[in-house]
Amino acid sequence: MNRITAGRRHPLARYAVLLLALGLVGGFYTLLAPSSERADAAIASGRADDVAEGKKLFQQSCSSCHGLNAEGTAQGPTLVGVGAAAVDFQVSSGRMPLANPGAQAPRKPPAPWVNADTVRQLSAYIQSLGGGPTVPTDEQVDPAKGDKARGGELFRANCIQCHNFVGAGGALTQGKYAPPLHEASPKQIYEAMITGPQAMPVFNDSIITPDEKRDMIAYIVGVREEPNPGGAGLGRIGPVTEGLVAWIAGISLLVLAAIWITAKKRQAHQ
Repeated sequence: MNRITAGRRHPLARYAVLLLALGLVGGFYTLLAPSSERADAAIASGRADDVAEGKKLFQQSCSSCHGLNAEGTAQGPTLVGVGAAAVDFQVSSGRMPLANPGAQAPRKPPAPWVNADTVRQLSAYIQSLGGGPTVPTDEQVDPAKGDKARGGELFRANCIQCHNFVGAGGALTQGKYAPPLHEASPKQIYEAMITGPQAMPVFNDSIITPDEKRDMIAYIVGVREEPNPGGAGLGRIGPVTEGLVAWIAGISLLVLAAIWITAKKRQAHQ
């Protein structure tokens, strides 16, 4: 007993206890971390073999720019930690694979090999490399469950500076632009908010909650489905376009009227 008490008072005893605690914490983390990664991959893919198939797709179609292990190259950034949501957004919208380098990846028809299965597999592989935002569920992006009024307030407070009041898009600096939202699916809108593609900032759940994101989706979908009872929508860009069309049309009508009146007077004098 005296020997144990003496050992506890030894100057190195505290360091031994600290090392033992660190070892236990590290051991528990090692045991739990793989299951966490598998859970993230399962959320992103829904199938255990999606990670392996996704790795094959990545090496065939993406590794030339992003590296064999997604570590990044001079042509493309690393994808470790970007998450399944970023892959789903970029590939399903046709932005990746990138056809031509530029200030921004434009939306275009997806590559021939892209379909629901390949996007899921590729997303699962990238998710397995280092976590990141996962693909949202159908309930999270369902516009029918959102509040359009509150979504409109949030959209006007956070998005109109770049995307316009109705999601028509607009120009940014250095050749970049905020794309129109008319073709984006509800899932792609949600994914853009949580991943921040190109010049867009990231709106994580601490800034805009999942319910608020769904409200914003409800507003965006609702606006683009509304009819134009007053006539042509003119892209719904705003009063500048409407004023320009009114000015050009009005001046043209006045010019034509002046020509017609002048021609009539000439005929009367003859």
